[in-house]
Amino acid sequence: MKICQTWMHERPILIVDGLNCFFRHFVANPSLSDNGDPVGGVVGFLRGIQLLLERYNPSRIIVVWEGGGSPRRRAIDPSYKMGRRPEKLNRFYAEDIPDTVSNRNEQLSKLVKILRYTPVLQFYVSDCEADDIIARLVNVNLQDKKCVIVSTDKDLYQLVSERVKQWSPGQKAELNPTVILEKFGVHPENFCVVRCFIGDGSDGLKGVRGAGFKAMAKRFPELKSSSFVSVEDILTLCRERQEQKRLKLYDNIISEEEIVRKNWKLMYLGSGNLSASHVQKIDGIVEADSPKRDKLGFMRCLIQLCIKNFDTDKLFMTFRALD
Repeated sequence: MKICQTWMHERPILIVDGLNCFFRHFVANPSLSDNGDPVGGVVGFLRGIQLLLERYNPSRIIVVWEGGGSPRRRAIDPSYKMGRRPEKLNRFYAEDIPDTVSNRNEQLSKLVKILRYTPVLQFYVSDCEADDIIARLVNVNLQDKKCVIVSTDKDLYQLVSERVKQWSPGQKAELNPTVILEKFGVHPENFCVVRCFIGDGSDGLKGVRGAGFKAMAKRFPELKSSSFVSVEDILTLCRERQEQKRLKLYDNIISEEEIVRKNWKLMYLGSGNLSASHVQKIDGIVEADSPKRDKLGFMRCLIQLCIKNFDTDKLFMTFRALD
C-alpha cells in the first residue's frame, strides 16, 4: 500500500481511539471462532492495525481506551451521554441471537490482553474520556510530533491541524484542515464552537433551533478562518448584527445562550476536564517504553479464543516497522 506523501519526511505517531474502532469492527465484522462465537471485534481490530501500519509507516502506535467517562462533565449535566443507543450487529443470525453484551465485553477484554504481546502502547485512565486523553497527547505530550488520530468521532475534529490529521475508518479518508473546511464550511479551529450551537443528539446535547453548519458558516464567515472565534464572540456578533438585520437565527442564539455556554464546557477537549492525577498518569504512561513483541504469547491468546485463521506472521512482519 502506498504511504501517504504528507508523512514522507517524518514518520507520524498513530493514536487509535480504541473503543470507537473496536465497536466498528464488532458491529460489522462477521468473523466467527471455531466454536461459532463472534470474534469480529478482535479480528477486525487487529487487521485494522495492520492496515494502518502499512499505510502510515508510523514510529509508534498508541491505543487509547475509554476510562468510564468524565465525572466533571456529568457534574455539569447528569444526562450527558445517557441516551446513546446500544450497538446493533450488522448481520443475521436467524433464531440464534447471541448475548451481544456478554460477547462484546469478552472480546474487548481479550483484545486488551492480546495487544500486550504487541508493540502497541495502551492507555487506560479511570474516570477519564478517551477524547480528553487524545487531546492531552496531541496538544501537550506530543506537541512537536506529527500525529494521526484514528477514529470516526467528530468530537476529535477540533484537534485537526497541519500537524495533526485524522484517519476516518468509516469514510476511508484522511481529514485535514482543508477537507474539513470544504465539507463543513468552518475551520477545525472553530469546529467545536460551531457544534456548541448545533448540539449533539448522540450525547444528549441540545442545540439552537435553525443552527447547522451551513447556516453558521453563512452568517458567521469568521468561522472559516484559522483564527479562533469563541462562543462569546459569536454571541456578541449576534447582538451587533441583530441591530442591522433582524434574523430568526440571531434571536434563537441569543435566547439559548446558556445552552451554548454549557455545550462548550461539555464539548471542548481541554485540560480543564482532567484532574492532576489524570495528567500525572497520562504523562507517566506516554514516557514508558512500548511493549516488546511476543509472538508466542499472542498466538496463545488467539488459541484461547479459538481463532485459527488469522495471519499472525503477516501482522508481526508489519510490526517490525516500529523497530
